[in-house]
Amino acid sequence: MDVTYDELPFGFSWLPDEALSRTAHALDTGDGVWLVDPVDVPEAIGRATALGTPAGVLQLLDRHNRDCAPIAARLGVPHLRLPAAIPGSPLRVLPVLDVPRWREIALWWPERRVLVVAELIGTSRVYALGSGAAGVHPMLRLLTPGALRGYEPEHLLVGHGLGVHGPDATEALAHAYAHARKDLPRLAARLPAMTRAVVATRR
Repeated sequence: MDVTYDELPFGFSWLPDEALSRTAHALDTGDGVWLVDPVDVPEAIGRATALGTPAGVLQLLDRHNRDCAPIAARLGVPHLRLPAAIPGSPLRVLPVLDVPRWREIALWWPERRVLVVAELIGTSRVYALGSGAAGVHPMLRLLTPGALRGYEPEHLLVGHGLGVHGPDATEALAHAYAHARKDLPRLAARLPAMTRAVVATRR
C-alpha cells in the first residue's frame, strides 16, 4: 500500500492511498507518543513507536473505529474513545458534536497551536470543493457546529486529507466556516461524481 507522510516538528501524519482519504497522526507531546485515529499501516506504526514510548490511542469519532482497538492492544496502551480529558497530556479535548450516531471531539495543543479534527473539517476533495484548502463535512454544511470557530492553529490536522501548516492553517479553518453554505452549489455539482466513486470502491 502506498502511503503519503506529512512530516511535523512533533511527529507525523500518514495517509494511505485509498478512496476514503483516511489520515492518522502520531503526536510526540513529551509525555509519550499519542496515536490519533490510526489506520493500521505497519510501516507507519513502526515509525510512530520509534519516536518514543507510546502513550495511548485516541479515537475522536464514535462511529469510526478505524484500527484503534487492535493497535492499542498490540502496543499494550490504553484505547481512549472520545475521552473527556487526557490527564498528564498537553492535549485539550474540545467537544465538537454530540447527537445520535455522531459524537465527535477535537484536540487542541495550545503550546504548539495544533488543532486535530476528525470529521467536521477536512481537506480532501469531498470537503474542500476547490474553493479553499479546507472545508466542512458535506452533511454539516447547513448547520455547522461552531465549536472550532475562532481558533488560530499553526497546524490544522484532519481525519481526511493532508494537514495545513503555517499561516495557511488559520486561514483554511476560517475559510471552511465562512464557505460552509456558500459552497453548497459546488457540492451539488460534484455529488454525481462522488456517488460514482463511492459505488466503484464497493464493487
